[in-house]
Amino acid sequence: MVALCSGGLAASLTQTMVIPIQGELPRLLGSAASSTAWVVTITLLAAAVTMPVMGRLADIVGKQRVLVASAVLLVAGSVVCALSDSLAPMLVGRALQGLAMGYIPVGIALLRQVVPPRLAGSAIAAMSATLGVGGAIGLPLSAWIVQVGDWHVLFWVAAGLGAAVLAAMLVLVPRDLDTTPARFDVGGALGLALGLVLFLVGISKASEWGWTSGRTLGFIVVGLLVLVAWGAVELRTPEPLVDLRATSRLPVLLTNVAAVAVGMGMMAQAVVVPQLLQLPEVLGYGLGQSILAAGLWMAPGGLMMMAFAPVSSRLMRTLGPKATLMIGAAVLGGGYLLALVMTASAWQLAVASIVISVGVGIGYAAMPALVLDASPPHEAGSAVGVNALSRSLGTTLAAALMGTVLTSSTMDLGGIGVPTEGAFQACFVIGAAAAFLGVAIAALIPRSPRPLEAAPATSPDGQLARS
Repeated sequence: MVALCSGGLAASLTQTMVIPIQGELPRLLGSAASSTAWVVTITLLAAAVTMPVMGRLADIVGKQRVLVASAVLLVAGSVVCALSDSLAPMLVGRALQGLAMGYIPVGIALLRQVVPPRLAGSAIAAMSATLGVGGAIGLPLSAWIVQVGDWHVLFWVAAGLGAAVLAAMLVLVPRDLDTTPARFDVGGALGLALGLVLFLVGISKASEWGWTSGRTLGFIVVGLLVLVAWGAVELRTPEPLVDLRATSRLPVLLTNVAAVAVGMGMMAQAVVVPQLLQLPEVLGYGLGQSILAAGLWMAPGGLMMMAFAPVSSRLMRTLGPKATLMIGAAVLGGGYLLALVMTASAWQLAVASIVISVGVGIGYAAMPALVLDASPPHEAGSAVGVNALSRSLGTTLAAALMGTVLTSSTMDLGGIGVPTEGAFQACFVIGAAAAFLGVAIAALIPRSPRPLEAAPATSPDGQLARS
């Protein structure tokens, strides 16, 4: 359990590690700012695509093998980035780091099998929390490394963490025997990847290109058309990448829709709070913090996600995953309402951020449990992968929407347009609305016929045999 959660932490850390140097990337890589923006975007795209693909592979060849492959991708991507001084190899390395994010849904599915049933809730909650903890640790750690040394050290650190994870996967994590021999749907994987990339590029670049521009609409529309065609083919494929009939069952479908809403709620904080903390105090609403200080103010929120893992587990045992998801989304929405009136100082914003993070942690812990309870064991990896993809869709939509809101209402500061206080408040309102929409959607999820503790195990203590 510790090894798997550590791997999730290392994989999620890579998502935020370039933020401290994002503004310097044009100079460091000798390229235009519009091009270096892809250093962040390509990682998000690769992560979204790989989650359902890795999940399906895990069901076919075994989850431990896929976790090992993900760790190898993390090491390889980090080394490529560490050796890069130009844009092209950096993009290759960042894409490989994004592919390693398939580790998290597969790790969640394996945890359900390798821990005793009484610990299943805590294990899933802890693994889900690594998404927030990795970001919370990654931002101040990266800022500190950049301040005291060469920026390439960021990626050597990531490579070292990846190597440690790889060793842990080989030594400490058992090979699971619960596999389903089948033909991997290569055509389905390529079709899903093409449709998702086109759609997500359109969404992620909408605030830069404009929501009504031809490029934005073209990418979004063509991406959706490809996904519709992909879905039609998948329904006729004997061994599809994603069993769309299974994902259309109400418990799974509504959980995934709620995941989009909760994902939007999570990302709103990640976009808005750092900017508010770093804006100059002369504006009247900026808090004048450095990048390192801003990361340190946000770190407690991510750490609280892990601290609340036992609470999430207890809620799932006593109230069930559905009620737990509703509670998490409600706390998330309440945190944004709190943020509307607590922006006068850094500590106030940190408190609001902690409440938001607690809501995210509780909600993220409940969603995999709901999906696993409603899915057959031989599709566990694929089911959790699709749920993780739904969260990624929510975060991408939120990032684009927040970017549009923040750039649509600006004021001049030394010749530079900065978002107004009203723009930040609008983002908090949108985050709250998305969270409370998640509560409403979760309320419609039918009760699962199988309780969380009833997960099958291959031996009395819940451990799988090594092979």
